[in-house]
Amino acid sequence: MKNVASKPAEERGLTRDGVRMLVATTDGLAHARFADLPRFLAPGDLLVVNTTATLPAAVDGERGPSAVTVHFSTPLDDGTWVAELREAGPGRGRVTGARPGEQISLAGRATLTLLRRYPEPDSDRLWIVALHAPGETRAREPAAHSRRPAGDRHLAGDRAAEDRDPVQDYLDRYGRPIRYSYVPKPWPLAAYQTVFSREPGSAEMPSAGRPFTERLVLDLIAAGVVIAPITLHAGVASLETREPPLPERFRVPAPTARLVNLTRSAGRRVVAVGTTVTRALESVAGPDGAVSAGHGWTGLVLGEQNPAAVVTGLITGWHDPEASHLALLEAVAGQALVKAAYADADAAGYLGHEFGDSCLLLPPLPR
Repeated sequence: MKNVASKPAEERGLTRDGVRMLVATTDGLAHARFADLPRFLAPGDLLVVNTTATLPAAVDGERGPSAVTVHFSTPLDDGTWVAELREAGPGRGRVTGARPGEQISLAGRATLTLLRRYPEPDSDRLWIVALHAPGETRAREPAAHSRRPAGDRHLAGDRAAEDRDPVQDYLDRYGRPIRYSYVPKPWPLAAYQTVFSREPGSAEMPSAGRPFTERLVLDLIAAGVVIAPITLHAGVASLETREPPLPERFRVPAPTARLVNLTRSAGRRVVAVGTTVTRALESVAGPDGAVSAGHGWTGLVLGEQNPAAVVTGLITGWHDPEASHLALLEAVAGQALVKAAYADADAAGYLGHEFGDSCLLLPPLPR
């Protein structure tokens, strides 16, 4: 996007649901405010939301004489974490030249050990790390079979999603929200939570849900729109150009799965609030498109060769065109509709990234 939101809507004199929303359908494009969302959905449509909460996942550290920032991304099943090591300061690049076995000094007399690169030995951005802090349980080094989560529609991982990780306790004391150079001023963690946030676990906010307010949720319910939850804990979003999304932990409850199937059988829309929701729902879809309850890891990658089978509408923010998640938008709405929406949003000065404006993609319903 040409224009980027550098601060929350509330700091720009707006309510959260006062941000702009472009509605893209095959009948044309419309400009509205997010608070107008009930006008564009019909009674019986199902809105699926993500109940993950954002962690204060950035921690300052020292690598020898150099200041660094550690972005904690994703906990693995054995108690280690995936993390990104970046030069200190918002917008700085990732640290290169680090080696397995290195230790990073962190606040609170804690030490972070770089165990191995992730997800492959020749990867150069992410690390599997172990945190050693006074009073914390020492994370054991991962066994060979658990170094990487599953990478397709099949589920893996038997660690309960609700288990409290000691690293999260450490982050609660010493961490802060991850931010990048387009957000020059720090904002409190509350600015990075959505009205649906319940279960801490995401390195970065699932920003499609940010514009919702309690009043808007009530307006949607009054309009006959059904709302159901899933949970997907998102990792760091600073992917390289065209880098596919990494495996993430998720849960689709049985009541949500039933509502999705009933909505589809009634010919109504299943509208995902964000790419995280889309990824979770499509990960538990069978060959016939029926959804089952499920939890674990998903490495699902949607795109032109793997279109969405369940989601028939999508609420999303605006991100850089080279971001890999655009392939997911096209898997739901088609390349032509997504391209038209981005072109019109750029021309109209819509704001991108987590504090920016929104888009509602409504492709034709399958016959």
